[in-house]
Amino acid sequence: MADERIPLPSVRRFPSYLRILMQRRDAGERHISATELARELDLTPIQVRKDLASTGIEGRPKIGFAIEGLIVAITHSLGWDNAAEALIVGAGNLGSALAAYDGFSAYGLRIAALFDKDPEKIGRKVGSLTILPVDTINQYIKSHRVTIAVIAVPANQAQAAADMLVKCGIRGIWNFAPKNLRVPDDVVMQRTDLAASFAVLSIMLRRKYQEETQGEEDPQIPSAMR
Repeated sequence: MADERIPLPSVRRFPSYLRILMQRRDAGERHISATELARELDLTPIQVRKDLASTGIEGRPKIGFAIEGLIVAITHSLGWDNAAEALIVGAGNLGSALAAYDGFSAYGLRIAALFDKDPEKIGRKVGSLTILPVDTINQYIKSHRVTIAVIAVPANQAQAAADMLVKCGIRGIWNFAPKNLRVPDDVVMQRTDLAASFAVLSIMLRRKYQEETQGEEDPQIPSAMR
């Protein structure tokens, strides 16, 4: 888990830093400046230096940051160097896509199991996983000591899924269901709101379109952006 002393806004930016650093490393580069990172992410160099200083790594004048060392430091600060296992509840389109995605390993996360209550789905393969019956989830959590779960069920089933997971001992929930869930204070929950993300994209696209057509007579705004 991320060091509690690191501000959450910095933590949210760390994955973007890592993406750029890994791209530069793969391109054969060894050092990068705060100015370069700032330009890539539309930040200020001061903000970048402040974020990276929270990992304990400091750049050198005229040289910048050692890319490999910075990757290691950020990964450690996020706790991604200690692989964690998670299970997914819900083997629909979204849950199956998450289960089949192999990119989580780069973040120190391994999807270990996939559960569903639909008898027609149980036993099917999704990637390397076999869909398991949800009524065996308690036994699985206890025997494998899993503490993280992903909820990818319809909104009307999400609270019941969260209640079940908490009762079984799950301490961290990544919620993809379009619903705000109630969990005890000792359970950490992060919601990924796809609708909110699309809403931001939509309004930014509309504003961009309006800027580009400003001054034109009777611009025709596409219906999707009205």
